[in-house]
Amino acid sequence: KETSSPSLGKDRADTVIIGGGCVGVSLAYHLAKAGLKDVVLLEKSELTAGSTWHAAGLTTYFHPGINLKKIHAYSIKLYEKLEEETGQPVGFHQPGSIRIASTPTRVDEFKYQMTRAGWHPTEQYLITPEKVQELFPLLNMDKVLAGLYNPGDGHIDPYSLTMALAAGARKYGAQLNYPVQVTNLNSRSDGTWEVETPLGIIQAKRIVNTAGFWARDIGKMIGLQHPLIPVHHQYVVTSTIPEVKALKTELPVIRDLEGSYYLRQERDGLLFGPYESEEKMKLQESWVTNGVPPGFGKELFESDLDRIMEHIEAAMEMVPILRKADIVNTIAGPITYSPDILPMVGPHQGVRNYWVAIGFGYGIIHAGGIGKYLSDWILEGEPPFDLIEVDPNRYGKWTTTEYTAAKARESYGFNNIVGYPKEERFAGRPTERTSGLYDLLKSKCSMGFHAGWEQPHWFYKPGDETGYKPSFRRTNWFDPVGREYKQVMEKVGVIDLSPFGKFKVKGADSVKLLDDLFANVVPKVGSTNISHMLTPRGKVYAELTVSQLYPGEFMLVTGSGSELHDLRWIEEKVTRDGYKVEIENMTDEMGVLSVAGPYARQVLQKLTNEDLSDASFKFLQCRHLKLSNIAVTAIRISYTGELGWELYHRKEDSVPLYSAIMEAGQKEGIDDFGTYALNALRLEKGFRAWGAEMNCDTNPLEAGLEYFVKLNKAADFTGKQALKQIKEKGLKRRLVYLTLGTDNVDPEGNESVWHNGKARTIVIGNTTSGCFSYGAQQSLAFAYVPMELSKVGQKLEVELLGKNYPATIIQEPLVLTEPTRMRLQRKGESPKI
Repeated sequence: KETSSPSLGKDRADTVIIGGGCVGVSLAYHLAKAGLKDVVLLEKSELTAGSTWHAAGLTTYFHPGINLKKIHAYSIKLYEKLEEETGQPVGFHQPGSIRIASTPTRVDEFKYQMTRAGWHPTEQYLITPEKVQELFPLLNMDKVLAGLYNPGDGHIDPYSLTMALAAGARKYGAQLNYPVQVTNLNSRSDGTWEVETPLGIIQAKRIVNTAGFWARDIGKMIGLQHPLIPVHHQYVVTSTIPEVKALKTELPVIRDLEGSYYLRQERDGLLFGPYESEEKMKLQESWVTNGVPPGFGKELFESDLDRIMEHIEAAMEMVPILRKADIVNTIAGPITYSPDILPMVGPHQGVRNYWVAIGFGYGIIHAGGIGKYLSDWILEGEPPFDLIEVDPNRYGKWTTTEYTAAKARESYGFNNIVGYPKEERFAGRPTERTSGLYDLLKSKCSMGFHAGWEQPHWFYKPGDETGYKPSFRRTNWFDPVGREYKQVMEKVGVIDLSPFGKFKVKGADSVKLLDDLFANVVPKVGSTNISHMLTPRGKVYAELTVSQLYPGEFMLVTGSGSELHDLRWIEEKVTRDGYKVEIENMTDEMGVLSVAGPYARQVLQKLTNEDLSDASFKFLQCRHLKLSNIAVTAIRISYTGELGWELYHRKEDSVPLYSAIMEAGQKEGIDDFGTYALNALRLEKGFRAWGAEMNCDTNPLEAGLEYFVKLNKAADFTGKQALKQIKEKGLKRRLVYLTLGTDNVDPEGNESVWHNGKARTIVIGNTTSGCFSYGAQQSLAFAYVPMELSKVGQKLEVELLGKNYPATIIQEPLVLTEPTRMRLQRKGESPKI
C-alpha cells in the first residue's frame, strides 16, 4: 500500500511531470532509469486517481498504425519483466486475444491488417473458425468467419502496474510527490518554468503534462486549449459462471467487432465492455466548460445499463453462457478522448519546454511504450522513431470545443468500425479552415480532410457514382481519377493546394538559419528548391520547398499535416541558437492554386503581360506577378511533374483567380483535378512524399534524396555529421520502384514485400506508397528492400489482401518529368513520356 508524501523535497528539477496515472509514472520510471537526475512527479491526489485505476487493463499487440505497434510491443515486453525488476506483482495475464470477423468485409480487413503485420516482429495470425472455437470453446460459432489472433495479448491490473512502475521510478532516483496540486505555471524568459504548488515553487528545465482528464486545466494555465473531452466508458463484471470456472486455461480476450465490445475472463466470471454508438454514448461536456470538479479523484459516474443493452444482447448471442450470469459490478468511469482517439505526445509548438502525453483512450497499453518513446526524445533531442500521428501539433486553433465533442462522439462510436484505406470521417466538418474555393467546389467533388482543411480528392461528372464509397478494392473513384490524370497529362488541370503549410522567414540571420537547418543550399533570390530538415541522427524530419522572394526574405512551404510539426522544429532552432529572424505563419491567410499540364503556359499567359516562356520563366524560378490584375507569387513547380505553376495569393482572391483561370482555359479544355490524381502523377514521376518514403525512420540517402543533400556545403547543417558516417558505413537498405501484376486491388503503402529465396519465401521489406499507374496501366509502388535485392530487374512479391502478387524492380521514373523531357528534346533525343 502506498503512503503519500505531501512535500516538494526540492525547489529545482530537470523535469517536472504533472499527473500520476500510469503514463506519468511510466515516464518518471524511464527518465530515471536512463540516468536523468532530478525527475519530479507531482500528483494532486494519489497515484492512479483519474482514469487509470478503473481501466479494464487490456493489453494488445494489435494496432492498425505501423509505429504504434512498436509502442504496444514495448509495453507488453516491459510488463512481462516488471515484477522481476521491481519486486512488485503486476497481475499480468497473457491468454492471447481474438478479433472476430462475422462479415466478408471484416475478413478483408483482417487480410489487409495481416499484410501490415508481416514486416513487424509481433506475432499475429489469421485463424479459421475451427481454431477460434478451439481457443474460445464458449462461443456461438454461427456467424464467425475468421479470427485475428495475437497470442501475447491479455490484460493487466492497472493499479498494480502503476505501483510497480512507481517502485521502479523511485529505485532509479525519481521523486513522486503527492498529494501536491499544481496551481499555476509561469514560463521564464530563459525557457525554464516555475511550477507553483501550495507547498512552494519548483523551478524546472521542462514540464510534461500527463494529467489525464485534468490536462485541459493544466493547458489553460499557459493559454492552451487542448482538444480533449472525457467520455463515459462502461464495463460490467459478472459473478462466477460454472462453465468458466470449469476451464483448465484462461480464455483469450474476445473483440466482437460487429457487436462493438470486448469480453475477457475476470477470475471465474466475465468482464464485458461495449462502445456505444455516437447517438447513445455520453460525454462529460461540463468538465470542458467548467473544469473537472475540485474533489474528483477515484469517483465514478452513475451507470446506465439501458444505454448498452443492444451490446449486451449481441454479447449474449455470441457467448450464450452470459444469459445465465449475474452482473455483480458496473463501472462507469471517465476516459479522455482526443478528436481521433489517438493521444497527443511530444513537445508543443508555441511554448518552450512544454511537453504533453495526454488524450489516452488506451492508456494502459500505451503507458510503457510512450514512457520510453518520450524519455528517449527528451534525452536525445529527437524522436526514436516516427509517430507523426500522435504529434500534439496536428491540432491547431481550428480545433474548437464543438469539433472536439463531435469527433470524440464519432471516434467512440466508430471504435470497432471497419478500417478502410483512404478512410474519411465526417463529424465536425467542415471546420473554420476552408479554402476560398470550398463553397464553389463542395458539391462537385468528394472532399478529403487534411489538418482541418477540406480538399478535393476527386471530381464528379454526369454518370459517375458519387459520394464516399470506401473499399479494400478499386471503387467508385477509380475511373474518374484516371480521367483527371489524363486531363493533366494531355490538356491542363487546376487543383486547390491551399492546405499547404506556409511560412515567411526574414531578418538579419535568415540566410544563415536556413543554411544551418536544411541539407540543401539556400536558393538564390527569385529561385526555389526542395530542401530537407534532418534530425541530429540524420533522419528526415521534414521536406519543404524554399523560395527566396527578396534578399533575405523566404517563403517556406510544407504539407498540410506537417505545418505546426515543422514550425515547432524551426522555432526551437531559432530560440536555441539565437538567430535574429522573424517567422510568420501565413497558412490560413494564403490560398494556393496549381495549374498543370501541357497547356498551362498558354492559359496563364492570357492573364498577364509577364513573359511566361521557358526562356524567361524557368523551372524552379519564383516571382511576383499579376494574373487578371490579382497579385500572386508564382513558382514554376508542380508535384504532378508536368509543366505547371503554383500560385500563392490572398485567400479572399481565390474565387476571382480560379474563375479567371477557368475562363481563360475554355479553349484548351481546362478542368479540375484532385489529390488522388495528383498522387498517381507524382508516383509515376518517382517523387517521394514526406510521411511515406521519408520520415524520422529513414535517412535521405536510403530514400534516394542524395540530389537534395549537399554534404560539401560549408554550413554544418543539423544531421550532416551523422549522414557522413551513414555514407561511410554504407546503406543496409534502399528505396526501390516496383511495378506489380495485380487484379482489382492496388498497393497503398506499408504492405509486406516477399522474396522467394533459396531456403524459403520470406518478408524482406515493405512498400511505402502505391497506386494504379494510369500511364502504364498497372500498379506501381515504392518499397524499402535490402541492398542485395535492390537491383533493377529483381523479382519480388507484394502481399495485398492475403495474396502475393508478382513485382519487378524497374528503373525510375516510369514517366519523365516535363523539365527533363524538354532538356532531352533540346539535345535532340526523344524522351519517354
